[in-house]
Amino acid sequence: MLNILNEMQRAFNGDAWHGNHSMQILNNVLAENAFEHFIPGAHSIAEIALHLTSWTEEVTSRLMGAPSGEPVKGDWPIPETKSAQAWERIIFDFKVANEELIRQCTEFSDSQWDSETLNEITPISGSAITKAELLNGLIQHHAYHAGQIALLSKFNNA
Repeated sequence: MLNILNEMQRAFNGDAWHGNHSMQILNNVLAENAFEHFIPGAHSIAEIALHLTSWTEEVTSRLMGAPSGEPVKGDWPIPETKSAQAWERIIFDFKVANEELIRQCTEFSDSQWDSETLNEITPISGSAITKAELLNGLIQHHAYHAGQIALLSKFNNA
């Protein structure tokens, strides 16, 4: 399943079909804007980045055999501090989480991609989710939230 791994790499820091990859979008955010709530009731860019990292770590855990559950850091972690250094750390942690996911995935044989994850089912059909489907979901998750971050970044220029 080299193709699914290639798509993950593209969504993270490669030549993504949909536009800029997640790392490029995050690296273009100024630290002073990362923690702003440009839309009342919406998440900040930093909160979205923490959410992406949290779920990347959770998907890695599930792919390695852990049962599905809430991410260890929570669904929507709150930034501990709001500084340039904190923003750099958030980007670094996202990078490390994705690199670890990709590293772990390179160890899978083609047949492992079709194996089911533990306690994970699709909400509509109720059928089990394979490792390939789980990773594909994370790829879609990255693209969705990268688009949100790109839109929120436009408020910086308004």
